[in-house]
Amino acid sequence: MSTLSNEVQEIFSEPGCDKNRGKSQKERKEGCAKRLQPGAAAGGCAFDGAKIALQPITDVAHLVHGPIGCEGNSWDNRHAASSGSHLYRTGFTTDITEMDVVYGGEKRLFRSIREVIEKYNPPAVFVYQTCVTAMIGDDVEAVCKAAATKFGKPVIPVNTPGFVGAKNLGNKLGGEALLDYVIGTEEPEITTPYDINIIGEYNLVGELWQVKPLLDELGIRILACLSGDAKYHEVASSHRARAAMMVCSKAMINIARKMEERYEIPFFEGSFYGVSDMSDSLRQIAGLLVQRGAPEELLERTEALIRREEAHVWGRLQSYQQRLSGKRVLLITGGVKSWSVVAALQEVGMVIVGTSVKKSSKEDKERIKELMGEDAHMIEDMTPREMYRMLKDAHADIMLSGGRSQFVALKAKMPWLDINQERHHAYAGYEGMVALVEQIDRALYNPIWEQVRRPAPWDLQT
Repeated sequence: MSTLSNEVQEIFSEPGCDKNRGKSQKERKEGCAKRLQPGAAAGGCAFDGAKIALQPITDVAHLVHGPIGCEGNSWDNRHAASSGSHLYRTGFTTDITEMDVVYGGEKRLFRSIREVIEKYNPPAVFVYQTCVTAMIGDDVEAVCKAAATKFGKPVIPVNTPGFVGAKNLGNKLGGEALLDYVIGTEEPEITTPYDINIIGEYNLVGELWQVKPLLDELGIRILACLSGDAKYHEVASSHRARAAMMVCSKAMINIARKMEERYEIPFFEGSFYGVSDMSDSLRQIAGLLVQRGAPEELLERTEALIRREEAHVWGRLQSYQQRLSGKRVLLITGGVKSWSVVAALQEVGMVIVGTSVKKSSKEDKERIKELMGEDAHMIEDMTPREMYRMLKDAHADIMLSGGRSQFVALKAKMPWLDINQERHHAYAGYEGMVALVEQIDRALYNPIWEQVRRPAPWDLQT
């Protein structure tokens, strides 16, 4: 646990995080969030965060060392899609019992690793530490090292018991496991001047596939995506990329920064949501590659592709602009979406009456101010009662949020659209912008809202 404590303290002092740079030494020691009690997972624990970050690596076996409930609660919680192997959708757990708590679960873990390798022969096994097995003192790192030697396969310890902190800390601890045990351990078959990494992108509902065809057309190769639709070999050889794009700095800034330090891979933070942000991201990718030695004609081809795609998408959005212009949106999300979705909606004339920033960084907040002005209504933590009142009083025409908030909108008899990871529609890239606007239009003009707002027949009786 001393090694884990050192890693946690290092993450709390992450120099790539603007919030940490503004803290005193004492504040850094206190950490980024209130530590959770064992078994508590309000908003996600560290184990949950690590599983979110790494489970989209599709061809490895993700083995949870702990009670079966830990695996059941964390399985497939992002709808991350795969173009190849679906082994990541198989739940593996040691399912420890009371006897394991008394006598230790290391032997059970070793047998479980052996069974997974014999039955599925994955390129690697990721082993996740949980609260119970950490508290009884199981040495996951030692077991993984012994198993890797015995079976000739990489067995990666992900030491993230839930009680060390919240989900965001777990995201970064998962990234540390990749940096310590995976990245740089293999070499790609070939390298090109057009190789990039995309970091913090999880391919939710196949969103990466709305961007990849455009990169393919430009000849830009995604050497590795961390971690959406990723393969173990791609992640292991990702240190040979020429440039990187950071999609969600809140989760994986430590990976981007350390890969820049260790392998001289420059990165920028961008967004695939909205027409302008998508175009800017393509420009910045091309610009970084040219700086690293790619031919300058890549910039010209990128601008030509952007002109073509923007003309096409604005032609498709024109019919929606008249219907959506001036409509008021309450956005309850966080992180990069707190500003990237704002930009996307403003492009079709919608008005953002408020956006949550509970999970957003200082840089996220600054971008919101750039988009919405200094008087931007940024919400740190809005209670369900406040959401209900805002919707009921018609300060907003629609709410975009995660699934946990949908019942507030439904109770207020107002349209709602899922914008978080549980959604079933992909909103990235130019095609994703059309899909987002289409879904908002369907929600706003659904005839059900007019019907549910009418007085009940028995209320009309005198």
